[in-house]
Amino acid sequence: MDLPTIFSADGPLARAFDSYCERREQIEMAQAVAQAIEDASTVVLEAGTGVGKTAAYLVPSLLEGGKVIVSTGTKALQDQLFHRDLPAVRDALGVPVKVALLKGRSNYLCWHHLDRANQDSSLLSSRQEVRDLSLINRFIHLSPTGDKSECPSVPEHATIWARVTSTRENCLGSECKQYAECFVIKARREAQDADVVVVNHHLFFADLMLREEGVPELLPTAQTVIFDEAHQLPETATLFFGESVASAQLMDLLRDALATGQSQARDAANWPTVLAPLDKAIRDLRLSFGPHMQRLSLPQLGDAHPLHAALGTLKDVLAEIRDLLDAQSERSPDLAQLHRRAHDLLQRLIAWGAPERASEPELCWIDVGTHGLQLHRTPISVADVFKRQRLGEQEEAGFEDADDAPPAAPEAPEKAETAPGEVKPPPRRAWVFTSATLAVKNDFTHFTQALGLDDAHCQAWSSPYNYPEQAMLYVPHGLPQPSDARHTEAVVDAALPLIRANRGRAFVLCTSHRAVQKAADYLKQCFEAGGDPYPVLRQGDAPRPTLLDDFRRAGNAVLVGSHSFWEGIDVKGDALTLVVIDKLPFAPPDDPVLAKRLELLEQEGGNPFMEHQVPQAIIALKQGAGRLIRSEHDRGVLMIGDTRLIDRPYGRRIWQSLPPMRRSRVEADAVAFLAAL
Repeated sequence: MDLPTIFSADGPLARAFDSYCERREQIEMAQAVAQAIEDASTVVLEAGTGVGKTAAYLVPSLLEGGKVIVSTGTKALQDQLFHRDLPAVRDALGVPVKVALLKGRSNYLCWHHLDRANQDSSLLSSRQEVRDLSLINRFIHLSPTGDKSECPSVPEHATIWARVTSTRENCLGSECKQYAECFVIKARREAQDADVVVVNHHLFFADLMLREEGVPELLPTAQTVIFDEAHQLPETATLFFGESVASAQLMDLLRDALATGQSQARDAANWPTVLAPLDKAIRDLRLSFGPHMQRLSLPQLGDAHPLHAALGTLKDVLAEIRDLLDAQSERSPDLAQLHRRAHDLLQRLIAWGAPERASEPELCWIDVGTHGLQLHRTPISVADVFKRQRLGEQEEAGFEDADDAPPAAPEAPEKAETAPGEVKPPPRRAWVFTSATLAVKNDFTHFTQALGLDDAHCQAWSSPYNYPEQAMLYVPHGLPQPSDARHTEAVVDAALPLIRANRGRAFVLCTSHRAVQKAADYLKQCFEAGGDPYPVLRQGDAPRPTLLDDFRRAGNAVLVGSHSFWEGIDVKGDALTLVVIDKLPFAPPDDPVLAKRLELLEQEGGNPFMEHQVPQAIIALKQGAGRLIRSEHDRGVLMIGDTRLIDRPYGRRIWQSLPPMRRSRVEADAVAFLAAL
């Protein structure tokens, strides 16, 4: 595998891609991935914007990686990799590898639930759902995959999708009459037969923990596992290695039990009467916290909090419903599945608040929303459990029920057979973790400790772009502290001269949804008062792809967004030349899990702020700043409305971790830079 030749200015990639540029950083990264594949080792690789990390890991993987799993940060990036990047590199290399795309089951239409929706109009809640259902009925007979993303006539966030797709809880598995036509099973079989499988982080971890969702029998046979956008992994792993139960799940159970009970076991009970106490118990659970949204740990509640009594009542009522469903479970697969769902939810409610395991500290906490709540049991650290999964010490991933599994793909003969009774060792496997934002000034400790990657080889390559010429970092004078109630308006006031000089074409990235609303409203007021022609697009007013399309189409818009716009957004050229970040993205102070982590770190003699909070903020800030310069031709200004970057001791560590833009605190410099574009 001659990587320098493949990546050279006259190699196969150069012949296949317009404007291809040979980059030393890309070749070195590809060599690091190739070495990890050869050694079956673990590597953590940071590649700045423009290095070309996607091709750097795809080329050695397609040539020498064997069975490969590539996991991306989001479904949007997953689609981009599968439909654009992967075929382009495969065709350039001319290698006959079979690729497959695998998503979670809720992304695929379900024949069973579609039939239910068609037969029972009471399941539909609006005329729009009736219209959308008609469109889906036409789509499903034309689609070979059943992937809802391929049905553009029905919006991605339409409520009808929840009624015509399945979840792990309500899937009937092999008991389903349409099992042979199931789109999820078809996708799994294709993935088992493929050389390269593209998944996303949520699906990957769902398989590890649930042993049923997404990639069964893939991990045991994979020789190479690649995580792109790997900086998201600690948070995703924490989500899946913990347990939670939401009031919304209980309400879904109630609605499904009512519909199924009345249609398939009407003689067994007066279902509305029997289920009414469950409805009341779920609502009382939320009402025990009053009208305010909040996040609290179990120790913060105290023994006298009304949650305890409400939770006890809920468990008693749910146990009665479970027993009723158990008595009717032999009458139909739907009733049997409802019994299993009720039992699973009850077991999770019982486990919440039980004594934690001393070996792996956990925290029970509550997230109270406007209309419901979630009870979480979250590990404080995922390092040990992820290390066990990665090194094969746990039972390999697969189906819980063998009847639910598609036929396994035939395996290549082993070089040496395992003797009878001998435990087969876990396969040798390369693990590649890559992102543009993993290190803090070339120090990977924050990331590797979070995932237990103490055996990893770490390496970083800076962006090849000429940041001193292409970009300016501007921090205004005189802004109030971020905790000041006037801070958001002050940031907008400071940004207005830049927005006007730039003729819009700006992102305003905020660290909270409240700040998004405040900034968008104030921008509209300012533009109306000044007669400025700049449209204001606000996160939440439309789906993210729609907002981005509107932004590009307008040519002079200002888009105000929160966390989902800090990463995974690629707007090249003159369409985006100003990015405003309202404040340093420290994690919210009301996060109970973060508070517990910091407490344990302090007990161990560490410095929680400098060792955890600052590195976490740096990685998030690097992501937000990365929206500005996306190619060697891009130019623009990054404005950060937080003077802590300058006047706090830790500020220097933060801005030194950003790309080496020219820096200024003079408004006229930033305005002149933008005016000259």
